[in-house]
Amino acid sequence: MTTRCGWVNEDPLYIDYHDHEWGVPVHDDRHLFEMLNLEGAQAGLSWYTILKKREGYREAFDGFDPHIIVNYDDKKLNELLENTGIVRNRLKIASVVQNAKAFLKVQAEFGTFDSYIWGFVGGKPINNQWTDMSQVPATSEISDAMSKDLKKRGFKFVGSTICYAYMQAVGMVNDHNQTCFRYK
Repeated sequence: MTTRCGWVNEDPLYIDYHDHEWGVPVHDDRHLFEMLNLEGAQAGLSWYTILKKREGYREAFDGFDPHIIVNYDDKKLNELLENTGIVRNRLKIASVVQNAKAFLKVQAEFGTFDSYIWGFVGGKPINNQWTDMSQVPATSEISDAMSKDLKKRGFKFVGSTICYAYMQAVGMVNDHNQTCFRYK
């Protein structure tokens, strides 16, 4: 039997996410943008809820293309509020548009969002050595700094807990349990 991190349930969608995506370093700007917004959508909900709606989000938000999203108008936002394929929260939906604007400014300043965001960890993943899921923190000094800087740049739904979950999701930090087959 394959040993996985304790947070993984038996749903094939969750297993696939854990086995092939969570903790894998991501350097593609569009994927980094998608994950930042999905982590923000998770606020107050479970990741499983968002994971089940992920395809709905991709469809609703034009594949998370920030160049398209920055042009969303009130009509589009109202359509999104009626879309059952996503979490229909006005603030979370509006945050994706605001985040697209901030994201494009970061790209203009740093060349890529990847260069900016990975700068918080010196360009390489932090490999933690947890033996139990209870040891995994909800925040860190790095996620605190990331959150503060993202907020300063105009991003929304980027508190420290969301930033730490984002770091885990995009492989900036490896929080697989040492007994998990994905640890190495």
